[in-house]
Amino acid sequence: MATAYVALGANLGDPVATVEAAFAALAGLPETSVAATSALYRTAPVGYADQPEFINAAARLETALEPEALLDALLGIEQAFGRIRAERNGPRTLDLDVLLYADRVLATPRLTLPHPRLHLRAFVLYPLADLAPDLVIPGRGTLAAWLPAVANQGIVRL
Repeated sequence: MATAYVALGANLGDPVATVEAAFAALAGLPETSVAATSALYRTAPVGYADQPEFINAAARLETALEPEALLDALLGIEQAFGRIRAERNGPRTLDLDVLLYADRVLATPRLTLPHPRLHLRAFVLYPLADLAPDLVIPGRGTLAAWLPAVANQGIVRL
């Protein structure tokens, strides 16, 4: 079993209910258990600003799925929640991203680990800090070292 961290986000429909339901969907993945979930956070959109605020969170999983199999399972959950990929950084019913998978560093056409922008985003770092405040991000250093750089990004713990 490997420890993996997944980011959750939603801003269409009832995003709080969606993220909470997505936690339950993660618990239903094969060969996977949800070890912990973060608090929910309200955040401003990044990139495309003309859309509703997001609800974001993170989950720590224990999984026997390999990284790309985990990605496929997450994409299946997104589809089940009605995800349509119409525009980059646009509104979404549910977004699930593999952030970290053990201490693996990986770059394939489908998946980069650690997630290439996780250290730049408050909506990822704050939920991760709930789960593992002493986390080391491979190639980036400690999570705690990156928090001050994103403190001005407008994030509110619910």
